[in-house]
Amino acid sequence: MNHLTMGRREAMGMLIGAASTALASSAKCEEVPAGLEIVDTHTHFYDPTRPEGVPWPQPGTPLYRKVMPSDWKALANPLGIQKTVVVEASKWVEDNQWILELAEREKCIVGFVGNLDPGTPEFGDQLKRFTANPVFRGIRVGGSRLIKGVEEPEFLAGIKRLVERDLSLDVNGGPDLLMAVDKLAVKVPELRIVVDHVGGAGDAAKPSSAWKEGIKAVARHPKVWCKVSGLVEGAGGGKGNAPKEAGYYAPVLDMVWHAFGEDRVVFGSNWPVSDRGAPFDVVVGLVRQYFEGKGKTAARKYFADNGKAVYKWIDRS
Repeated sequence: MNHLTMGRREAMGMLIGAASTALASSAKCEEVPAGLEIVDTHTHFYDPTRPEGVPWPQPGTPLYRKVMPSDWKALANPLGIQKTVVVEASKWVEDNQWILELAEREKCIVGFVGNLDPGTPEFGDQLKRFTANPVFRGIRVGGSRLIKGVEEPEFLAGIKRLVERDLSLDVNGGPDLLMAVDKLAVKVPELRIVVDHVGGAGDAAKPSSAWKEGIKAVARHPKVWCKVSGLVEGAGGGKGNAPKEAGYYAPVLDMVWHAFGEDRVVFGSNWPVSDRGAPFDVVVGLVRQYFEGKGKTAARKYFADNGKAVYKWIDRS
């Protein structure tokens, strides 16, 4: 065997070895490239050990445990993630205050999306109270409430108060929610809306036709953003072993990318709920695979700039 042949075989072996390593570690979250900031715009913090407990999550479930910023930072900081926007899942009004008080101690919380009902008589006073704190950046409404509320004058009047205060609205639900978002965006076009968890696509490998039509409908509105989160939860079956390859989620990721473009997609982990699908580093790693593949500019927008544009969170570092 001559040296040329040996050299070719060694080179081929190195290429095969490199490809195998890349495939084996494809979902492993490597060091964040210089210049790429990652802001996690979807976390939940709560404490079931409080005297009053919590309305969510339910006792006896894996999520029913004390979840605090220190727990998130232990997972996020090693991946280069230092900032988060908290999204409130509790319907107790005073839990909005609990998060704001938590944010006073935890500067990693750069924004807070509260949980209030825009259709109640108390909404105006509640909004005035909580927006006195600049960390409060908007509210979230569930799908069933939005579907009903978009036809209610009182609800729409409350939503318009968000616009007056330069706040955003997160919405959470399945594909049926998307048509209600379409209606709301027509009625209140100035409102910044964030569709959480890719609009409840479910298993990203096989999105429904209703979801596809809904995504097309909401994406035509320039002030509707799509939060690319909740991917692994839909595919993991609740066992924490969702697929780790970005390619598995391509049917949803590709449609969202083409519908919303690089300026209206936002990163969020949905931790700790994301644990139902996969560990935190896998959640971050698979979207890094996808969006870094779109180029540095697209990655920068997805991981930080677009979240800043829609939430207008404040840098507290």
